[in-house]
Amino acid sequence: MPAKLSVIMPTLNAESALRRSLPALSAGLETGLIRELIITDGGSEDATLRIADAAGAEIVTGPASRGGQLRRGADMARGDWLLFLHADSVLPSGWPDLVMVQMAQGGPAAFGLRFDGGGLGASLVAGWANLRTRLFSLPYGDQGLLVSRKAYREAGGFPDIPLMEDVAIARTLPRIALLPGTVSTSPERYQRDGWLRRGARNLWLLLCYLAGADPEKLARRY
Repeated sequence: MPAKLSVIMPTLNAESALRRSLPALSAGLETGLIRELIITDGGSEDATLRIADAAGAEIVTGPASRGGQLRRGADMARGDWLLFLHADSVLPSGWPDLVMVQMAQGGPAAFGLRFDGGGLGASLVAGWANLRTRLFSLPYGDQGLLVSRKAYREAGGFPDIPLMEDVAIARTLPRIALLPGTVSTSPERYQRDGWLRRGARNLWLLLCYLAGADPEKLARRY
């Protein structure tokens, strides 16, 4: 099978996250699925770029704005399919098979979500994320987004905004399927802010954005 998948990962001081997430990509390299890994960096001052270079990634740099970083990465991509993945999201075992099945079906998709460590708060937040994806076709970026390059371009690509770029593109794509596998991500921000508090704030930000609030102003409150 010819390598056809471009993995695009936005980073900002993500050295510890990359050390967790990059090994899971090896399965895609072994099967010949991954054509390239593109690290799109927003000005890291740690070892992020050294780790990316050692992993054989193509690197693009620019201002720190997740939407803009993802857009720059997609502009570099040569694969027929794109997998946008946060640096702290670790793909599940067997993920290449799930991706290849979805490619054959043709539509965009996101993974289910779970948090490292578990617990009631983690289960509630992840459960809501998976339900939101299933019912409303609104995954967040930490779930990964698999989309054909053709569909991505037809949707207009990621807008250059610092927040809600994942929601923005989800609303312009065809309905996004929920893959059976789950990515695992760090609970650090939720543990720091409190599961319910941060979950409620994320929901409030989503509702504000859907009501027309400026993403730049929302990002300053995030």
